Amino acid sequence: MSTIKNIIFDLGGVIINLDTPRTLHEFNKLSASVAFESIYTQLNQTPLFDDFDKGHISEHDFFETLQKELQSHTPVHKLVDAWNAMLLDFPIHRLNMLRELKNDYRLFLLSNTNETHVRAFENILLQSHQIPNLEPFFEKVYYSCRMGMRKPDSEIFEFVLNENGLQASETLFIDDTQKHVNGATGCGIRARLLPQGTDITGALPLWI
Repeated sequence: MSTIKNIIFDLGGVIINLDTPRTLHEFNKLSASVAFESIYTQLNQTPLFDDFDKGHISEHDFFETLQKELQSHTPVHKLVDAWNAMLLDFPIHRLNMLRELKNDYRLFLLSNTNETHVRAFENILLQSHQIPNLEPFFEKVYYSCRMGMRKPDSEIFEFVLNENGLQASETLFIDDTQKHVNGATGCGIRARLLPQGTDITGALPLWI
């Protein structure tokens, strides 16, 4: 008999479909002289993206930095559109799965994200399903940019466990990134990697 009582879901690649190459493609269309892949690789080694995910820098500062690195005078709203291009859709069968699971489990969402993306995916959810945010599907929603911490750091997992009185051994965490799974496992959580191309609705029954 399963001892899982709580399930913590990642968002991107688990609940919402993502296509990260679309963002790279859209940024490259905005700058003919500098390949975004080189900027992304370079800046990913600096605190820029982590700081944005932790809410330590503003949207203005984030996009201003990208604008300078792209050596482009592209209007910020077009940079925002390119940044959001990776966000696709919320398949209805996944939302229905969450509704059903909520009857038997305590559900939580834990996502590394930023305010720009939160605004964008909430708009996608509203336009496609007439639901303004993800709160109806979970007991609590956690976004890294509103917590000042991010996965895979142990502090973020421990915070969610402690704030909600969860036992790690009774908690399942699902993510599509191995290092995040490793971070959760290090806190005693029963974590699973959702392989790319695998739908959560098919994988989850094997884990609970």
